Amino acid sequence: MELVLLPDTIERPLAFYLAEEEWLAARWPEREFFFIWQVAPSVIIGRNQLVDKEVNIPFCRDNGVRVFRRKSGGGAVYADHNNLMLSFVTTSGSSVETTFSHYTSAVAASLRRLGLDANDNSRNDILIGDRKVSGNSYCHLSGGRSIVHGTMLYDCDPKMMASVLTPSVSKLRSHGVESVRSRVTTVREHLPELSLEDFRRHLAETIPDGPVLTLSESDIAEIERIEQDYYRPEWLSGKNPPGSLAASRRIDGVGEISVFVRLEGGVISDVSLRGDYLETADASEAVCRSLLGLALDRDRIEEALRLIDLESLIPGLRPETFAELLI
Repeated sequence: MELVLLPDTIERPLAFYLAEEEWLAARWPEREFFFIWQVAPSVIIGRNQLVDKEVNIPFCRDNGVRVFRRKSGGGAVYADHNNLMLSFVTTSGSSVETTFSHYTSAVAASLRRLGLDANDNSRNDILIGDRKVSGNSYCHLSGGRSIVHGTMLYDCDPKMMASVLTPSVSKLRSHGVESVRSRVTTVREHLPELSLEDFRRHLAETIPDGPVLTLSESDIAEIERIEQDYYRPEWLSGKNPPGSLAASRRIDGVGEISVFVRLEGGVISDVSLRGDYLETADASEAVCRSLLGLALDRDRIEEALRLIDLESLIPGLRPETFAELLI
């Protein structure tokens, strides 16, 4: 795993670093990379989330917090100069579980070297004790490459975090807590004498185990061209879900899923999925194709979902569970 460095210290928008991941994956398809970055106050939502449901847009607008959408699944995250963002670009052929385990175990091990009681849980978080210090998401790219990226809370402004993010009540209840604030911890809370710069240096020295790659100015220009795709209004706003029938549920080991259905003549004419679940491909599109023309019949829906191997598209989601939600 190679450490990637930029040729300067210019602060760039969050979308630049998402584009950097894509560029590295395409430029060197057989190599693994890791890099650390920071941004001005920003919110990044998952590819399948409804921005108005997850983010307090008026507050962000009034307080200069920029909103971005990433190409990976998972939930909304607030980032600023108090925390570090981590990116891991892996070689082709890895499963979701293997990719997450490879990355999160390396990060947790790095934290333990600082004396922290760190562990990676069964899904995509890294914990200190029983509180989250790092949340991560997964993106599978064309050509078999995969990306894991996430936030590492060195410190945080809990008031700002609670004001920017608007998670559903079901998400909070699933963790047995009543607020965003009570779910998280920070490195600084446990190691107040450790500076942010020293913490960043520690991660850079203990997570990657290969050579250092410093990008050139021409590399930066190529990344900036990819970056522009993240600013398209249709990408930022996302697709409006179809139909008038909708149901939502938080499923253990999967996340929150909302399903929207349109019926015509008693059969399904459109289906769309939204939520903070992780996926290996465009699950919403695959599910829609498989269910078009079917009546709301549990057995036929389950059979169609097994044919597309739903659990390989959304890890942990069984066809019978999704069919129950849909019905």
